[in-house]
Amino acid sequence: MLFVCYPKCTTCKKAREWLVSRGFDFEERDIKADRPTRAELVVWQSASGLETRRFFNTSGQLYRDMGLKDRLASMTNDEMFDLLATDGMLVKRPILVADDTVLVGFNAEKWSAALEK
Repeated sequence: MLFVCYPKCTTCKKAREWLVSRGFDFEERDIKADRPTRAELVVWQSASGLETRRFFNTSGQLYRDMGLKDRLASMTNDEMFDLLATDGMLVKRPILVADDTVLVGFNAEKWSAALEK
């Protein structure tokens, strides 16, 4: 499994603790230092079943500074992917990539349902 996170994020810390407490093996990747590529984001979005706009970190300072709340509705998926790939801080986190499953944001119940089969 690949765990893409921002180490200073409290939600990411909770997700990491959740994974460790359940004995999951994972590779951890800092979303700021090693941001997701456009190609990765396209694959992850498809596997997650989520709309592309759901990959944006809507609570982040950069999102607010760029006025994306008002801009996303008029953007194409290609434009969104291009923008997401420019800065890891624009991307919602954590992201967990496990086989054919991609989970965006941490929700213990959803993660349990997807991973503890």
